[in-house]
Amino acid sequence: MNDHLVQQLGERLQQPLPGATVQARFQPELSYGRHFGPAPASARHAAVLLVAYPLNGNWHIPLTLRPEHFATHAGQISLPGGLIEPGERSQDAALREFEEELGTPASTISLVGELSLLYLFGTNHLISPWVAVARGPMEWKPNPTEVAEVLEVPLAHLTAPESCTAFTREAFGVQATVPCFTWAGHRIWGATCMILAELLAVVGEIGI
Repeated sequence: MNDHLVQQLGERLQQPLPGATVQARFQPELSYGRHFGPAPASARHAAVLLVAYPLNGNWHIPLTLRPEHFATHAGQISLPGGLIEPGERSQDAALREFEEELGTPASTISLVGELSLLYLFGTNHLISPWVAVARGPMEWKPNPTEVAEVLEVPLAHLTAPESCTAFTREAFGVQATVPCFTWAGHRIWGATCMILAELLAVVGEIGI
Protein backbone atom coordinates (compact mmCIF):
# COMPACT_ATOMS: atom_id res chain seq x y z
CA MET A 1 0.00 0.00 0.00
CA ASN A 2 1.86 3.08 -1.18
CA ASP A 3 1.55 6.52 0.39
CA HIS A 4 -0.97 7.64 -2.21
CA LEU A 5 -3.30 4.73 -1.43
CA VAL A 6 -2.91 5.33 2.30
CA GLN A 7 -3.90 8.95 1.74
CA GLN A 8 -6.85 7.86 -0.40
CA LEU A 9 -8.03 5.45 2.29
CA GLY A 10 -7.77 8.12 4.97
CA GLU A 11 -9.71 10.59 2.84
CA ARG A 12 -12.40 8.02 2.04
CA LEU A 13 -12.89 7.22 5.71
CA GLN A 14 -13.64 10.90 6.36
CA GLN A 15 -16.59 10.75 3.94
CA PRO A 16 -20.03 9.15 4.54
CA LEU A 17 -19.59 5.41 4.98
CA PRO A 18 -21.73 2.56 3.62
CA GLY A 19 -22.53 1.33 7.13
CA ALA A 20 -25.80 -0.59 7.36
CA THR A 21 -26.20 -0.60 3.58
CA VAL A 22 -23.38 -3.16 3.41
CA GLN A 23 -23.41 -4.60 6.91
CA ALA A 24 -27.09 -5.60 6.89
CA ARG A 25 -26.34 -8.33 4.34
CA PHE A 26 -23.94 -9.93 6.81
CA GLN A 27 -25.94 -9.72 10.03
CA PRO A 28 -27.28 -12.97 11.46
CA GLU A 29 -30.89 -13.83 10.73
CA LEU A 30 -33.39 -12.57 13.35
CA SER A 31 -31.21 -9.57 14.20
CA TYR A 32 -34.01 -7.28 12.96
CA GLY A 33 -31.66 -4.36 12.41
CA ARG A 34 -30.79 -4.04 16.09
CA HIS A 35 -27.10 -3.58 15.26
CA PHE A 36 -27.89 -0.22 13.71
CA GLY A 37 -30.25 1.25 16.01
CA PRO A 38 -29.43 3.79 18.62
CA ALA A 39 -27.52 2.04 21.38
CA PRO A 40 -28.99 2.34 24.88
CA ALA A 41 -27.31 4.58 27.44
CA SER A 42 -26.23 1.44 29.28
CA ALA A 43 -24.13 0.20 26.33
CA ARG A 44 -20.48 -0.47 27.10
CA HIS A 45 -18.13 1.26 24.68
CA ALA A 46 -15.44 -0.81 23.01
CA ALA A 47 -12.95 -0.39 20.17
CA VAL A 48 -11.38 -2.78 17.68
CA LEU A 49 -8.53 -2.40 15.19
CA LEU A 50 -8.26 -3.55 11.58
CA VAL A 51 -4.63 -3.48 10.44
CA ALA A 52 -3.83 -3.87 6.74
CA TYR A 53 -0.27 -5.08 6.13
CA PRO A 54 1.62 -6.62 3.20
CA LEU A 55 2.52 -10.31 3.21
CA ASN A 56 3.63 -12.40 0.24
CA GLY A 57 2.53 -9.72 -2.20
CA ASN A 58 -1.00 -9.41 -0.79
CA TRP A 59 -2.67 -7.25 1.83
CA HIS A 60 -3.72 -9.07 4.98
CA ILE A 61 -5.75 -8.42 8.14
CA PRO A 62 -4.90 -10.09 11.49
CA LEU A 63 -7.83 -11.76 13.25
CA THR A 64 -7.73 -13.60 16.55
CA LEU A 65 -9.22 -16.88 17.73
CA ARG A 66 -10.67 -16.36 21.18
CA PRO A 67 -9.76 -18.98 23.80
CA GLU A 68 -12.38 -21.52 24.79
CA HIS A 69 -12.29 -20.39 28.42
CA PHE A 70 -13.70 -16.93 27.63
CA ALA A 71 -17.09 -16.19 29.17
CA THR A 72 -18.43 -14.64 25.94
CA HIS A 73 -17.75 -15.46 22.29
CA ALA A 74 -15.46 -18.34 23.28
CA GLY A 75 -13.81 -20.01 20.29
CA GLN A 76 -14.97 -17.32 17.89
CA ILE A 77 -12.94 -15.21 15.48
CA SER A 78 -12.59 -11.56 16.41
CA LEU A 79 -10.65 -8.38 15.77
CA PRO A 80 -8.08 -7.17 18.30
CA GLY A 81 -9.90 -4.89 20.71
CA GLY A 82 -11.71 -4.44 23.98
CA LEU A 83 -13.44 -2.05 26.34
CA ILE A 84 -12.57 1.65 26.33
CA GLU A 85 -11.28 2.70 29.73
CA PRO A 86 -12.60 5.82 31.51
CA GLY A 87 -11.06 8.95 30.01
CA GLU A 88 -9.58 7.01 27.09
CA ARG A 89 -10.23 7.82 23.44
CA SER A 90 -11.57 4.98 21.31
CA GLN A 91 -8.57 5.03 18.97
CA ASP A 92 -6.19 4.82 21.92
CA ALA A 93 -8.13 1.86 23.31
CA ALA A 94 -7.92 0.11 19.94
CA LEU A 95 -4.14 0.60 19.81
CA ARG A 96 -3.66 -0.44 23.43
CA GLU A 97 -5.68 -3.63 22.98
CA PHE A 98 -3.79 -4.40 19.76
CA GLU A 99 -0.51 -4.26 21.65
CA GLU A 100 -1.83 -6.24 24.61
CA GLU A 101 -3.35 -9.02 22.51
CA LEU A 102 -0.83 -9.40 19.68
CA GLY A 103 2.39 -8.22 21.34
CA THR A 104 3.22 -5.91 18.45
CA PRO A 105 4.12 -2.26 19.21
CA ALA A 106 1.49 0.19 18.04
CA SER A 107 4.37 2.38 16.84
CA THR A 108 4.76 0.00 13.85
CA ILE A 109 1.35 0.97 12.41
CA SER A 110 -0.42 4.17 11.39
CA LEU A 111 -4.07 4.97 12.05
CA VAL A 112 -5.92 6.19 8.97
CA GLY A 113 -9.55 6.50 10.09
CA GLU A 114 -12.66 4.95 11.56
CA LEU A 115 -15.45 2.78 10.19
CA SER A 116 -19.12 2.95 11.24
CA LEU A 117 -20.10 2.40 14.85
CA LEU A 118 -21.78 -0.96 15.37
CA TYR A 119 -24.01 -1.96 18.27
CA LEU A 120 -23.58 -5.55 19.43
CA PHE A 121 -26.94 -6.01 21.12
CA GLY A 122 -26.25 -9.53 22.38
CA THR A 123 -23.62 -8.26 24.81
CA ASN A 124 -24.65 -4.57 24.88
CA HIS A 125 -21.42 -3.21 23.38
CA LEU A 126 -21.10 -0.19 21.10
CA ILE A 127 -18.05 -0.86 18.93
CA SER A 128 -15.77 1.74 17.34
CA PRO A 129 -13.78 0.05 14.51
CA TRP A 130 -10.50 1.81 13.66
CA VAL A 131 -8.39 1.17 10.56
CA ALA A 132 -4.59 1.23 10.48
CA VAL A 133 -1.91 0.29 7.98
CA ALA A 134 1.61 -1.13 8.20
CA ARG A 135 4.11 -0.89 5.40
CA GLY A 136 5.84 -4.19 6.09
CA PRO A 137 5.18 -7.72 7.39
CA MET A 138 4.16 -7.98 11.02
CA GLU A 139 5.58 -10.14 13.82
CA TRP A 140 3.06 -11.48 16.30
CA LYS A 141 3.70 -12.39 19.93
CA PRO A 142 0.12 -13.13 21.04
CA ASN A 143 -0.90 -13.07 24.68
CA PRO A 144 -2.01 -16.68 25.30
CA THR A 145 -4.56 -15.62 27.92
CA GLU A 146 -6.42 -13.58 25.30
CA VAL A 147 -5.51 -15.15 21.94
CA ALA A 148 -5.54 -18.84 21.05
CA GLU A 149 -4.32 -18.24 17.48
CA VAL A 150 -3.57 -15.37 15.11
CA LEU A 151 -5.13 -15.70 11.65
CA GLU A 152 -3.43 -13.77 8.84
CA VAL A 153 -6.29 -13.38 6.36
CA PRO A 154 -5.69 -11.99 2.84
CA LEU A 155 -8.12 -9.24 1.86
CA ALA A 156 -8.24 -10.77 -1.63
CA HIS A 157 -9.57 -14.01 -0.14
CA LEU A 158 -12.42 -12.21 1.59
CA THR A 159 -13.49 -10.58 -1.67
CA ALA A 160 -13.75 -13.95 -3.45
CA PRO A 161 -17.37 -15.14 -3.76
CA GLU A 162 -16.50 -18.62 -2.49
CA SER A 163 -15.24 -17.19 0.82
CA CYS A 164 -18.71 -15.88 1.74
CA THR A 165 -21.21 -18.48 2.85
CA ALA A 166 -23.64 -19.14 5.72
CA PHE A 167 -24.35 -21.69 8.42
CA THR A 168 -27.16 -22.49 10.82
CA ARG A 169 -26.67 -21.59 14.46
CA GLU A 170 -28.91 -22.40 17.40
CA ALA A 171 -29.21 -20.06 20.37
CA PHE A 172 -31.79 -20.21 23.16
CA GLY A 173 -33.57 -22.99 21.29
CA VAL A 174 -33.97 -20.94 18.10
CA GLN A 175 -32.18 -21.69 14.83
CA ALA A 176 -31.02 -18.88 12.56
CA THR A 177 -29.00 -18.56 9.36
CA VAL A 178 -25.72 -16.74 9.90
CA PRO A 179 -23.70 -15.24 7.01
CA CYS A 180 -19.97 -15.69 7.36
CA PHE A 181 -16.58 -15.53 5.72
CA THR A 182 -14.44 -18.67 5.84
CA TRP A 183 -10.69 -18.97 6.25
CA ALA A 184 -8.49 -21.96 7.09
CA GLY A 185 -11.41 -23.98 8.39
CA HIS A 186 -12.76 -21.13 10.55
CA ARG A 187 -16.04 -19.21 10.26
CA ILE A 188 -15.84 -15.43 10.64
CA TRP A 189 -19.30 -14.19 11.56
CA GLY A 190 -21.25 -11.70 13.65
CA ALA A 191 -19.81 -8.26 14.34
CA THR A 192 -16.39 -9.21 12.94
CA CYS A 193 -17.95 -10.28 9.65
CA MET A 194 -20.06 -7.11 9.44
CA ILE A 195 -17.11 -4.80 10.17
CA LEU A 196 -14.92 -6.59 7.62
CA ALA A 197 -17.70 -6.27 5.03
CA GLU A 198 -17.69 -2.49 5.40
CA LEU A 199 -13.89 -2.35 5.15
CA LEU A 200 -14.00 -4.43 1.96
CA ALA A 201 -16.60 -2.09 0.48
CA VAL A 202 -14.45 0.94 1.29
CA VAL A 203 -11.15 -0.43 -0.04
CA GLY A 204 -12.96 -1.74 -3.11
CA GLU A 205 -14.04 1.79 -3.96
CA ILE A 206 -10.47 3.06 -4.07
CA GLY A 207 -8.98 -0.02 -5.72
CA ILE A 208 -6.80 -1.44 -2.95
